Amino acid sequence: MLSIYRQSMCHQQESVMLQFCGNKLDKKDFFGKSDPFLVFFRSNEDGSYTICHKTEVVKNTLDPVWQAFKIPVRALCNGDYDRSIKVEVYDWDRDGGHDFIGEFSTSYREMSRSQSQFHVYEVLNPKKKGKKKKKYQNSGTVTLLSCLVDTELSFLDYIRGGTQINFTVAIDFTASNGNPSQPTSLHYMSPYQLNDYAMALRAVGEIIQDYDSDKMFPALGFGAKLPPDGRVSHEFPLVRKWIIPYTQLHNLLHSYVYASNWKTY
Repeated sequence: MLSIYRQSMCHQQESVMLQFCGNKLDKKDFFGKSDPFLVFFRSNEDGSYTICHKTEVVKNTLDPVWQAFKIPVRALCNGDYDRSIKVEVYDWDRDGGHDFIGEFSTSYREMSRSQSQFHVYEVLNPKKKGKKKKKYQNSGTVTLLSCLVDTELSFLDYIRGGTQINFTVAIDFTASNGNPSQPTSLHYMSPYQLNDYAMALRAVGEIIQDYDSDKMFPALGFGAKLPPDGRVSHEFPLVRKWIIPYTQLHNLLHSYVYASNWKTY
């Protein structure tokens, strides 16, 4: 049966870097060691659990130190800081029949409070605990070594913060583009449609100009013979007012169309 859950996407830009280690975990292998790994489960609204992360296996030890890993907060708890997170500890077996060592529960809020100090969890095996053996205390401990919260800013966050995006144009007028008067040239101006250069200028410029306060773009060209004397230039302002090489998008397109008639070099 397929179950589908609807969950809101709050705190979707927040991630957390976690690192754990184990201490005196139960022996599960024949030679008195274990190959432990952790499995993290996020609780759902109906009380069920969904796997959200697995650590790597640390071979042949009862005191493993797992590598730090980064995970979105929404994957751990869907933005509900108090939602239960269950962690199960297993001993890895080659045949896939991994041995259950024990488990513990926590929450994102509890882990985030441990940023300045270690937090130790008792690993409990319900079957062993249920036998009411007086000697049984736990199946080892797992310690949260570090919990580093990282807010990943979105593009809109940067824009709201005042970020400006600038757009500088440099157009290649060298002979590699072909003769502008011939349809095979990249600079050829068809009476029916824009060429690739003009379409690229318009497509990029129409987007970028909304994130530029003055909407003025530096526009340069290189590799053309400039009028009136046919002097070759490898860097020249594209706009007709050559003293100020800045222009708005509509003037930029007109300037390019005008310049495309110059001879290439």
